[in-house]
Amino acid sequence: MIGSVEPLDLIVLDDGVQSVAVRLLSPAPEYGYYDAEIVIRSGFVNAIVRTGFNAGDLDDWAALLEAVDESAADTDEPDDVFAGNWPAEGRTAYLTLIAEDPYVVEVHDAPSTQISVRVPIDLKGEWIEASRERLAAARRALDA
Repeated sequence: MIGSVEPLDLIVLDDGVQSVAVRLLSPAPEYGYYDAEIVIRSGFVNAIVRTGFNAGDLDDWAALLEAVDESAADTDEPDDVFAGNWPAEGRTAYLTLIAEDPYVVEVHDAPSTQISVRVPIDLKGEWIEASRERLAAARRALDA
């Protein structure tokens, strides 16, 4: 929990049945990284795994949202499926967002347990815009 304030959800991918969220645990970075957790909720598995990200990863999330938005608008190559990782693979637990129908979010605890969970999420409507708004709110809260 951030001080006496409610936890800040940086990412929320939710279709009302299943969800994956990234929740900030501390507003102050330690050694340049913010402490966070990835929260998975579904009828099959409910799990939480610790992760971390830095200020540059916020830019990467914005770029990933832009790339997903562009891939959705690109009708020239309908068979190409866009996928991207956040935060960058290798240093901590991370998400892989796969722009299929429905979207799929893979949660990888690569550096620790080597366990991965694949969660299909039927993202509809304005989820990208809502994600951008959530990112802007997180940047304001973190002064990042």
